[in-house]
Amino acid sequence: MTSIIYSSLPHGFNGVITRVEADSNRGLPSFNIVGMAAKTVNEAKDRVRSAITNSGFSFPSTKVTINLAPADLQKTGTHLDLPIAIAILCLNGDLSASDLTTTAFVGELSLNGDLQPVKGIINLVEAAKTANFTTIFLPKSNFKQASLIPDIKVIPVDNLKNLFLHLKHIKPLSPASKTTLETTTDTTQADITSPETTSIFDSIYGQDIAKRALTIAIAGRHNILFYGPPGSGKTMLARAAAELLPPLSNHEIIELAKINSLISTSDEIPKLRPFRDPHHTASFTSIIGGGPSALPGEITLATNGILFLDELPEFSRQTLEALRQPLESRNITICRANYRFSYPANFMLVAAMNPCPCGHLNDPDHPCTCSLSQISNYRKKLSGPLLDRIDIIVKVTPTKIKNLKKHPVSNFSTANVVKNTITEAEAYQHLRFSNFYTFNATATSRQVSTLIPLPAPIQSFLDRSANSLKLSTRTYYKTIKVARTIADLDQSSDIAPSHLAEALSYRTNPFQSL
Repeated sequence: MTSIIYSSLPHGFNGVITRVEADSNRGLPSFNIVGMAAKTVNEAKDRVRSAITNSGFSFPSTKVTINLAPADLQKTGTHLDLPIAIAILCLNGDLSASDLTTTAFVGELSLNGDLQPVKGIINLVEAAKTANFTTIFLPKSNFKQASLIPDIKVIPVDNLKNLFLHLKHIKPLSPASKTTLETTTDTTQADITSPETTSIFDSIYGQDIAKRALTIAIAGRHNILFYGPPGSGKTMLARAAAELLPPLSNHEIIELAKINSLISTSDEIPKLRPFRDPHHTASFTSIIGGGPSALPGEITLATNGILFLDELPEFSRQTLEALRQPLESRNITICRANYRFSYPANFMLVAAMNPCPCGHLNDPDHPCTCSLSQISNYRKKLSGPLLDRIDIIVKVTPTKIKNLKKHPVSNFSTANVVKNTITEAEAYQHLRFSNFYTFNATATSRQVSTLIPLPAPIQSFLDRSANSLKLSTRTYYKTIKVARTIADLDQSSDIAPSHLAEALSYRTNPFQSL
């Protein structure tokens, strides 16, 4: 006697439908699982057996074999506990598998039959919907995120016995309302409107040029690098960027929830854009992603938000060089011998660094204690191709103590004004590209050529500057994009000479004095 129950497993950033085939034959009582099952799946034998008996059902006293198809796909995780249990109940005759051909089951079982949450729930529900399943049963603790996916009936379950009673039409499970996103889209990135709260942006005294550059970077989603001596405010500027970001859209909320569900069983819905700031001792895999289960790294977790790399040259060269491709393509493909997974990496890079290991190179107030070899080795950490992918490079000079004392105390928040200006500039970009998710920084070269025209005098000015500064083709287009963002902030329909000149001023080399 056989029975077939359907489930779904995470497979990178997507899900894959899995058939749980159960067979009962004469022979010594045994319970075997085949189909490239990892240790976590093989351990389901003990969990499922205890869950079935403790829920008041009998476990078959025959030779039970569970095949997980497709058999050539590695199965990991505890997602298949529930479908295996349902398949065994069908072997017993307690349920009919023929009534469940359009139904999927996902969930981890406790020994007493309770359902525990699993990772990657949104991927699993999406896979079931794509495969034309009409209903999916899953743990109640996963329902909030799972219900974000439309056009599929999501039913939360608390334990195996209640699920059985529902499938037998004895005691139907109470319907649960799906999660709505209307309230989450009104949540701001940081509460800078409250009179009791002082924004980080308003707490930065001086640094008008750096704050201006940060505003431009946020408005157009440009990558930005701050360099300067210790204590000049580089880290503070980077953290101020988080509070200037606009609220998440519904599409971005679902994408972030999908990413977060791959690494956590938390059922919370993201409300804020991510601000990831890994330490420079973080491993290559933790930043880029990968490992035995091919999990996403920091560049994926920062999608739709900011990846802040403080002390940039202190990161390993291998890690920094691996950022080059994601900064261009906005995704990362992890290839190993047994798998090939692609994850989004649509983040804005904000980086900070000192000019040398001691931090005081060319500082008139503090002598530099670094040797030439130390400075040279420090410089080599950042390759030319990596710097070429950064749109805005700004030198941050320390604010004199006497000037700090002169800074006026005011209840007026400039951060609110800047945030409103950024929102208006983003509206121009959405209109220009006819896409809510395309910004000046993410526009292709073809879009720049067709949608960002340059008047003849501006084009001549740019060509002369490009020849003089030896700009690469990539930097050439990045300069146009930055100039277009500056024009958007000024609500100008055309790029003016002042806009282009300011954009060119942000192409400084942090090592030009070496």
